[in-house]
Amino acid sequence: MSLDVPTALLERAESGEITDAEFVECVRTSLPYAWEVVSRVAGELQTGTMEFADNETAPPDETARGQLLRALASDAIRGGLERHFGVKLAFQNCHRVAAFPLESVGGDTYNRFISPRNQLLNQSPELRNC
Repeated sequence: MSLDVPTALLERAESGEITDAEFVECVRTSLPYAWEVVSRVAGELQTGTMEFADNETAPPDETARGQLLRALASDAIRGGLERHFGVKLAFQNCHRVAAFPLESVGGDTYNRFISPRNQLLNQSPELRNC
């Protein structure tokens, strides 16, 4: 299961819409490692002068790796995180998460990061089973 959904939130979702804030809070508490990585790269982007900020540290264990993969593989979760932090997320390998300013989407740096060429260049034997 991707998210640990509190009963009250599930009941509200069954009867109608929920807010982005409620959803993002559920993500934060359900996927703490993924939340930490995304919030860190988003914060680094916002406090720095870089074109993007990224995480290149592998997760400490399979539980953390699974959280990161679930967060970034789900359109709803990824979109909620992007809206909450005001960034565009890009993902390579099992752990390389990058945060880009929204206005850089479609630009040279963003396009290079998400290109098939950079995906290939970002591989190594250690990452085969990640």
